[in-house]
Amino acid sequence: MTAADSTAPATAPGRAPAPDGTPGLLVLKVGGSLLSDKRHSGGTDEAAVDAYASLVAELVAAHPGRIILVTGGGALCHPVGLRIKAAEDDPYAAVALTEPAFRMRWAWTAALRAHGVRAVPLQTTSMLNELPDGTTVTETAVVSRLLAEGALPVLSSDCVVTAAGTLRILSSDDVPGVVLDAAMAPGPVRVVALTDVAGIHLARDPDSPVLPYLDPDDLAAVRRLFWDDAWDATGAMEGKVEALAAHARRGAECVITRGDRGPGGLHHLFAPLDTWPRDVPRTLIRRRTPATTEPSLEDLT
Repeated sequence: MTAADSTAPATAPGRAPAPDGTPGLLVLKVGGSLLSDKRHSGGTDEAAVDAYASLVAELVAAHPGRIILVTGGGALCHPVGLRIKAAEDDPYAAVALTEPAFRMRWAWTAALRAHGVRAVPLQTTSMLNELPDGTTVTETAVVSRLLAEGALPVLSSDCVVTAAGTLRILSSDDVPGVVLDAAMAPGPVRVVALTDVAGIHLARDPDSPVLPYLDPDDLAAVRRLFWDDAWDATGAMEGKVEALAAHARRGAECVITRGDRGPGGLHHLFAPLDTWPRDVPRTLIRRRTPATTEPSLEDLT
């Protein structure tokens, strides 16, 4: 059990970096926009879940014990999230999120097991505790144990207990921060957010180029690039970037890229970043190092 530290590296004490540039742990977040249409509050696309589950199964077979899956809530969780935000007088309204969130985790678990993966759905509520003194305590021993056994933990958005004793929503984009210290293998933690856009676009055009690199300590420079998605319960791209930047400040390397459920669509996620296919645009969020070569927004303007 550890207290979360915004400056702590996302690797266990004494863990050496992987010599080949591959991650020790991949936290793969598959956005709800790839699995349903949140704007119309429709159902979950079971064929999409199955297609991605097949690809995740290939990754798990190749890298057992080095992957955690986080599913977005999509159309199941989105309307519930909006109702929770509107219920300002109920300090425990967020408990309503647990039912649709579990349905999403179970949809993934059933699909993954059909593809031969030992997937286990876990509730984040019991892993995160915001104490009255302002500290945050995480408990991820079960996650680490499952990884050690070669199993795949399946997480999602959830509700968590606040310092005031109430409940609040924990977005699926925030969930990776709970498990950054659960890695069992050497190397950095890589958080990949698959979504329906290729990254942070430089213009209000889904076909425009994306920002290749973002320093997590300098979000002010890119806020003008965020599109207005006030209807989205999770804050859309702005909320996603803020969450990933927080993970990056703890040492993770975070990537936003478009999901591809075609054959081999996820194979590169464990490769060194500089070897990713050139036709896969992405926005990388991590702290600069002397070896950083990715151009920032200032370099592009």
